[in-house]
Amino acid sequence: MRTSPALGRKLISVAAVSAALLAAPTAASAASPGGESAASAVPAAQTEAAPGTPAERLIVGYRSGAEEARSNRAAEADAAAKGEEAGEDVDFTRRLGTGAALVDLGSGLTGADVADVVAEYRADPQVAYVVPDRLNTAKADPNDTEYAKQWDLFEATAGMNVPAAWSTATGTGVTVAVIDTGYVAHTDLAANIVGGYDFIADTAVSVDGDGRDGNPADPGDYYAANECGSGVPASNSSWHGTHVAGTIAAVTNNGKGIAGIAHGAKISPLRVLGKCGGYDSDIIDAITWASGGTVSGVPANTNVAKVINMSLGGDGACTSATQSAINAAVSRGTTVAVAAGNENDNVANHSPGNCNNVISVAATSRTGAKASYSNYGSLVDISAPGGQTSTGTANGILSTLNSGTKTASTESYAYYQGTSMATPHIAGLVALMKSANSSLTPAQIETAIKSNARALPGACSGGCGAGLADAARTVQAVSGSGGSTGGTTFTSTTAVGIPDNGSAVESPIAVTGRTGNAPTALQVGVDITHTYRGDLVVDLVAPDGTAYRLKASSTSDSADNVVATYSVNASGEVANGTWKLRVQDVAAQDTGRLNSWKLTF
Repeated sequence: MRTSPALGRKLISVAAVSAALLAAPTAASAASPGGESAASAVPAAQTEAAPGTPAERLIVGYRSGAEEARSNRAAEADAAAKGEEAGEDVDFTRRLGTGAALVDLGSGLTGADVADVVAEYRADPQVAYVVPDRLNTAKADPNDTEYAKQWDLFEATAGMNVPAAWSTATGTGVTVAVIDTGYVAHTDLAANIVGGYDFIADTAVSVDGDGRDGNPADPGDYYAANECGSGVPASNSSWHGTHVAGTIAAVTNNGKGIAGIAHGAKISPLRVLGKCGGYDSDIIDAITWASGGTVSGVPANTNVAKVINMSLGGDGACTSATQSAINAAVSRGTTVAVAAGNENDNVANHSPGNCNNVISVAATSRTGAKASYSNYGSLVDISAPGGQTSTGTANGILSTLNSGTKTASTESYAYYQGTSMATPHIAGLVALMKSANSSLTPAQIETAIKSNARALPGACSGGCGAGLADAARTVQAVSGSGGSTGGTTFTSTTAVGIPDNGSAVESPIAVTGRTGNAPTALQVGVDITHTYRGDLVVDLVAPDGTAYRLKASSTSDSADNVVATYSVNASGEVANGTWKLRVQDVAAQDTGRLNSWKLTF
């Protein structure tokens, strides 16, 4: 919106708009018993543009039968008459789309002056309501003391554009299950914690002296050298689940600590990780219970989650047992976000990041490149800020923690890095989406996140999914106020052979019926069969011949095939025309085939 510096009007938060504005008193309440003047009975909320600042304009809604509701001339005459009665200069400015009249009071009025005018309108039986014209910002920075350090939420380069989503949704009404180490008490989280469960059955892992129970408190997961395997060094307690939970839903605008991405949501902590880790069997039961399924010996879940966060993982393929639990959770309407892993390896080798029916999340640094430790590959769905503390502690992800090295001590905040930190960014985003549109399915959620991602500002070799998640654009899309929910897709299914260490081949797609330029997050889906994909260089070629590098060659990427969706900022290109996918094998001994590819606008 645009404001005139000359008017000097105040910008205020949407949250500051009083509920009183939504139910203005009618003419019947204008007169006050006991001789009190009508003007003195006008509440301050009806006269102020911001606390302590008198309004300079009013919005007047007339009843449907009033002449002023239909005629600008009548509304203008009425404004002049009301101003004369109140001793002020009141001018009709224009008609709003709702039919209400906007009237200008000028500058320099006191609150009492404005109240005089408001009282005149309130006394008119033809006036349905009169309210101050408040200028609202789409968002306001929260007052949390550490918010300025949360670059991952708001920085233009590699932040996830979270604050701009808060005017649409904050996660209200959504429960997120954090399947992790449990929860250690923290006053910046406590108000958003609901009942969870301790699923650790093995007392050697649980540390708390018992098996499964309804108390998901984190007693600490420290261990001594060699306790978790020969040569494994000692480790302090991580309080990992609490750090994850803070990123998702730390209490916000409470004058302390950090802001949570979905600070209106609730966290259900489910404890599955203890000393030396946690077993698949406990994790499977936690997934089942979190999503509303039945687990023998465990009471029914009264806080069923529509989002599950699993910032955990192990080596190997996704087992049928784990996949079955995930599939069942998704069928119950719960979206599952998982960490891709921190081995700087192909996610195909690490579970549950390689499972189906999940949103697999890679981590990016503060520059927007793939974090050095993050796993990658065609099974990665999306990237989110995970931090890179090797370039400076403040380049990590700040969240809630505890200062105890073994058992709990005082609450604290600390910077961590990892795909464990990236994943709660996506879980928080899913909570915002479900809050904005409760009917969304897990499949629709994944599609919208990918469709509204923006191109990574930094490099990623091996595949980082659709790009860097953009919270505001995604939430706007699913709430119907902007963005893309999937768009129009153009596909080529004509197979093209890729010669070994040979010339580039191209596959065309003719795009028609679009207007203007391509989007800032043009989605390019690629399906290539190849026995050593590191040999391949893949480019998108725009109608004017401009090439956008989707994938570079890599001597260390020995995995098969390229099945991935890339996000390209093609906003400088006219949408209509012939787009091409160019693929070249730049090393010997392997051949391949481009099976199909698609563009989603």
